[in-house]
Amino acid sequence: MILMKTTKGNIKIELNEEKAPKTVANFMKYVESGHYTNVIFHRVIDNFMIQGGGFTADMMQKRAPHTVENEANNGLKNLRGTIAMARTSDPHSGGAQFFINVVDNGFLDFKAPTMQGWGYCVFGKVVEGMDVVDAIKVIPTAPGDVPKETVTITEVVVVK
Repeated sequence: MILMKTTKGNIKIELNEEKAPKTVANFMKYVESGHYTNVIFHRVIDNFMIQGGGFTADMMQKRAPHTVENEANNGLKNLRGTIAMARTSDPHSGGAQFFINVVDNGFLDFKAPTMQGWGYCVFGKVVEGMDVVDAIKVIPTAPGDVPKETVTITEVVVVK
């Protein structure tokens, strides 16, 4: 379980190490190294998701040297309130960036082990603070879905 402290409030997330062991281990490397301290939610799309973990408030991208094999074929679905690993078009390029689904996004689920079919690996779910997620998702955005109001992740800590 982790607590993501943000300038909008706290989000408590239960990680699913059983279904996504490699993804959780990768995410925890970034948590333990302090990577998520003072990064922002840099991409916000109402009726889709909020994405963070990769940029500072001045939109400088943080280096993310660890990537992880895509575990999207684990049976977990991109439902409202789940956290999933962001990636490039390469299915196995997930690094530090993640997103929280604000609606059910079935089109992001695993379909087949192909470039287009891999989907996005869900590795946990919000258990407290969905009101915070909902407050972030409606922030007006500039081009590129960058929120006009900065929402900073001040710290991510492990909790029981």
